[in-house]
Amino acid sequence: MKKMKLRSMTMGFKHFIFALLAGLALLLVVHAQDQSGFISIACGLPVNSSFTEKNTEINYISDATFIDTGTSNSISTDIKDSHQQQVWNLRSFPQGNRNCYSINVTGGTKYLIRGTFLHGNYDGQDNLPQFDVYIGANIWETVRVDNSSISIWRELIHVPSRNYLQLCLVNTGRGTPFISAIELRPLINASYVTKSGSLALNWRADVGSNEGYRYPDDVHDRYWQSLNYFSWTNLSTNLTVDSQNHNDYQAPSVVMSTAVTPLNGSAPLGAFKWDSDNASTEYYVYMHFAEVVKLEANQSRSFNVTLNGKYWYGPLVPDYLSTTTLYSPSAISGSGNYQFSLVKTEKSTLPPILNAFEIYKVKYFLQSETDQEDVDAIAKIKSTYGIKRIWQGDPCAPKGYSWDGLNCSFEANTPPRITSLTLSSSGLTGQISADISNLVMLQYLDLSNNSLTGSVPDFLSQLQYLRVLNLERNQLSGSVPAQLIERSDNGSLSLRILGKGGFGTVYHGNIEDTQVAVKMLSPSSIQGFQQFQSEVKLLMRVHHRNLTTLVGYCYEGTNMGLIYEYMANGDLAEHLSGEKTKILSWEDRLRIATDAAQGLEYMHHGCKPPIIHRDVKCTNILLNENFHAKLADFGLSKFFPTDGGTHVSTRVAGTPGYLDPE
Repeated sequence: MKKMKLRSMTMGFKHFIFALLAGLALLLVVHAQDQSGFISIACGLPVNSSFTEKNTEINYISDATFIDTGTSNSISTDIKDSHQQQVWNLRSFPQGNRNCYSINVTGGTKYLIRGTFLHGNYDGQDNLPQFDVYIGANIWETVRVDNSSISIWRELIHVPSRNYLQLCLVNTGRGTPFISAIELRPLINASYVTKSGSLALNWRADVGSNEGYRYPDDVHDRYWQSLNYFSWTNLSTNLTVDSQNHNDYQAPSVVMSTAVTPLNGSAPLGAFKWDSDNASTEYYVYMHFAEVVKLEANQSRSFNVTLNGKYWYGPLVPDYLSTTTLYSPSAISGSGNYQFSLVKTEKSTLPPILNAFEIYKVKYFLQSETDQEDVDAIAKIKSTYGIKRIWQGDPCAPKGYSWDGLNCSFEANTPPRITSLTLSSSGLTGQISADISNLVMLQYLDLSNNSLTGSVPDFLSQLQYLRVLNLERNQLSGSVPAQLIERSDNGSLSLRILGKGGFGTVYHGNIEDTQVAVKMLSPSSIQGFQQFQSEVKLLMRVHHRNLTTLVGYCYEGTNMGLIYEYMANGDLAEHLSGEKTKILSWEDRLRIATDAAQGLEYMHHGCKPPIIHRDVKCTNILLNENFHAKLADFGLSKFFPTDGGTHVSTRVAGTPGYLDPE
């Protein structure tokens, strides 16, 4: 038997989709209440716009100051009339794998976080997507849209550890992500306590009611869904049920003023039940009770609570017009289905009563966010240089969505740290930012092919883990710090510095403890030198997570070679031919295909002018340690003019590989 906690203080189941059906109106008694601490964002609303929703009197603002990507859209007019104003617009994200809102909050405060998604046929094509929603580095929910006229709500009770919250929408290849509204409501920290983890809403019900309620009836703006069965007898009162002054849960009086009992006064009350999506899934249940009938001297109401037929708590005697909240201090798990029942005690003259309940699923957010020092440093670097890449959300985590141009370390029980920063050909101007010195775990730094000025700063010498420093083709001047030269000479640093107006001084060093891949030019290759030059020029100007990164090159006499990042799992051809013992799973294969397609999409549409690879085959698709794919071998690639005045051949070139028979 689990120990229960009882508070006389106011207030699968297969993945329950808490959705608002088209045409459902929330009937609310509107009156002014304090919205202090509320964050109410209407996504896609024009910049600097705001409004007060007429039914709830909640004040909403535009999302434009919380995100710098995405497209504003409006839902279809015929759908708009049956929904509240905060979902009339939305923001969609046709570009980028991950797009994130950054919202200032009070760290350590418990919040109810709600995301609302109403497609509303905004695209005129009724293309219904499925995508993931993340809180920081951890997945919160998968949103699947099955009907463009139905609002989907996702609620989470969560305590942010930092003074900002990042809500990210991730494209999983099943349609364009979008979001209609984001709402954050501070809760009392003593409520909804868990042993660990956050709480995702499964079900919240106002029992015995025929209406739905939210703010202003609920000071925390929780949605209460009406629930009524023919097997119940309804009870109600017109008097106020005290739930605000002495209960941390503060269930609304209007919710607590209705209740149910069984039709048969001697029978148990089958309160509620649900099926679990997995026996290991953990749940927290909160039941709210208040006596709404003034009992006579000879009347009494007491009952026990059972779970799946076993005693759980009791006896419970509800207080008249005062809320009692019953909950377990530890999670419920280990069963495929759950049923709570209320059973009348022998001494009770009246049957059991229930006013409201809430069911939450435990969400464990185990992926650590990037070390705060690194987050602050890279944010300042982004601001200093006005970097235009889609740098949103956590810089490193989750591993598959780290920022373009960054590599990070992931070690158990420690936050991820930035170990590599590539900003080559990024249009950087001014001096080398001192904020780079705060990336203390940095091993690789490439600032080549920019317009940086001034001298090479001493603080770069203080990056003790730095193994590769590339400052080629900038407009740097002055002397190089002696410590950098010394580290280059003793082989602990690969250093390349090209001075103003020419090649200047080039320092060569070995790359210790760093794995790289080297591609050497064959002396017998007739077109090798031309392809070598072509590949160098192209890789210096393109940067994408699905294109191999050029670390450097060597050119000494007739010996020429390109130095790439190391791809631990070789090329795709080796895995498809049976040379490798590991058999690629279907998930691996789909991810590899998607990665390769995204690399090509970037070359075709993300580069100006577009680039045609011309030699795509399995041997030119390389796999890293996590089996993420990157395109390689760009020696035969060509820039494609966009003015229509020049013809460029896009025929397949290079050594034969697999080609579609068609």
